[in-house]
Amino acid sequence: MFHVLEKRISEAVSARIAALYGIEFAVQTEQPKQASFGEVAIAAAFQLARQLKKAPKAIAVEVADGFTVDGVSSIEIAGNGYLNVRLDRGSYAWGLIAGEAQAGAHGAGKIIVEHTNINPNKAAHIGHLRNAILGDTFVRMLRATGETVEVQNYIDNTGVQVADVVIGFRRLENKSAENVRDLITSTRFDYLCWDVYTRISAYYQDHKEDAAEWRRETLHAIEADEGADAEIGHLVADAIVDAHLQTMLRLGIEYDVLPRESEILHLQFWASAFEQLKQRQAIYFETEGKNKGCWVMPGAAFRDDPQGEEDSKVIVRSNGTVTYVGKDIAYQLWKFGLLGKDFYYRKWYEYPDGHPLWASTDQPQANDLHFGGGSRVYNVIDSRQSYLQDVVVAGLRALGYAEQADRSVHFSYEMVALSPRTCVELGIELSEEDKRRPYVEVSGRKGLGVKADDLIDKLIENALIEVTSRHPEEAAEARKRVASEIAVGALRYFMLKFTRNSLIAFDFSEALSFEGETGPYVQYAAVRARNILRKLEERGEKIPDFRAALPLEALARQLNSNEDCWQLLLAASKSDSAIERAVASGEPSHAARYAFQLAQAFSNFYHEFPVISETNPEKKTFLLWMTEYFRAQLERTLAVLGIEVPEYM
Repeated sequence: MFHVLEKRISEAVSARIAALYGIEFAVQTEQPKQASFGEVAIAAAFQLARQLKKAPKAIAVEVADGFTVDGVSSIEIAGNGYLNVRLDRGSYAWGLIAGEAQAGAHGAGKIIVEHTNINPNKAAHIGHLRNAILGDTFVRMLRATGETVEVQNYIDNTGVQVADVVIGFRRLENKSAENVRDLITSTRFDYLCWDVYTRISAYYQDHKEDAAEWRRETLHAIEADEGADAEIGHLVADAIVDAHLQTMLRLGIEYDVLPRESEILHLQFWASAFEQLKQRQAIYFETEGKNKGCWVMPGAAFRDDPQGEEDSKVIVRSNGTVTYVGKDIAYQLWKFGLLGKDFYYRKWYEYPDGHPLWASTDQPQANDLHFGGGSRVYNVIDSRQSYLQDVVVAGLRALGYAEQADRSVHFSYEMVALSPRTCVELGIELSEEDKRRPYVEVSGRKGLGVKADDLIDKLIENALIEVTSRHPEEAAEARKRVASEIAVGALRYFMLKFTRNSLIAFDFSEALSFEGETGPYVQYAAVRARNILRKLEERGEKIPDFRAALPLEALARQLNSNEDCWQLLLAASKSDSAIERAVASGEPSHAARYAFQLAQAFSNFYHEFPVISETNPEKKTFLLWMTEYFRAQLERTLAVLGIEVPEYM
């Protein structure tokens, strides 16, 4: 509601300026420095002063003279030219009760968000969780603003990491494809592959020649889809993808489609992109130096001041295999619908809510599905991949797709570490020096990582202790469900509350605290709001029909006589504005911060107004409506963050 009215005011002032001065000017609104100044502030007069050669205050007087907007009670001139807008409190609240239309869909076309993108060679780890939670929350934010979004999870099933696990099984473990099939059904396979990958990585340290030869042979076999290596590669990748999907589903994360690297090769996506790159001379064949025999992209394409050969990027290796970035250029072209090709699609999985998940295949299917063809593309990839993302965008520009390059966004983020005390809780041995550090970095390649499922399980275990201490009378199954919802809420909120460029050190105690800026604190506020309404019904009273019981005049009386209630209502009604700004800035942390502020506002309301015991009928009805409105806004905001509201806490 606030968002709609804010836009209406902005557009009306812009129209007023155009009528007075013949100037097209996009008016920006602000929040006044003090609540007593009104609800919306406009500094347009200061921005126009030089152009109009008038004092800001004189411009403000002319704009405000005779100016009216539905829902605005007054517009005042403050200081040397600020316009302070006061809303009509009664009509504002009535609009909320009546459910007046919110902001509609924004963009034209489909937005593609690619996130998670875990190499399918071992169990997911804590760093992958930040990627997936950021991506999933950004998708939820976009959809909340009316955008159409397609969620992709790219599966690099022909890459070096999968090849290394295949090598581990074949060369170190002496396993056949049939042996691997048995392991998939009889073991925690993603955990087993974690160990195999660690062992082969350690082996390579002392056998670098073997590493180069084995990788070359295995990658060729996988890319050609021939022999036992390719068969084991398929088995490993598909089984690990299934494990990753189940891990992410524990956090409420779903996808629409899994584009797989194998089909980029088999359906000639890369071959088509390769020809375009050669024809446009975006890449060249190197005949000397360390990149001899390779197809490379010159550094000038993606560097401001290239310094020679070192700045060039290999796209196709001298052995004929294409690099990750080469395949990613082809993938990015497909995302924008620029390749003239599409995958075939088979159903991979159906989520419990009935939402189908599709995966690319190179075999024709009995459906007419199409994915890709987005108008904007967000690639959620950590900041260490910025260089490669620059190369991908440079590839688009070199092919003449400047507009798409501008709409290809690297949604980057920093790494996740662990607090020393969390390492201790997870059984990770630390040196005395590490114990004194503010955070401890982990390495999946060295096996010093935290598996995502282990982290989630430990959070649930800790949350269950707290839930059981508070509600020992509840059934064990219900307590486990509530503990899971609290644990997931704690994890998601912790990953979201920091800006994307912040390195974060995950800490169990901090994440699970019921006090401070945490997921459980926000969940607790929503549970409290529910409990007030539940207690009312337990006393035999019904929740009123607020539209019938609270006419505009009653709302105006209550809000004009109580400034605290008005400020609390304003705070609760700004979710659309908060989410819109979080989307515009690309910062899910802004939405998380709003959820926390909303929970704080409700806590203040809860302590200041004894809703159930209020004796004045009109005021009690009004406070009950405020409670219900807070509950709905808290739950809606939490849903955008992917956080459920437990039955109790």
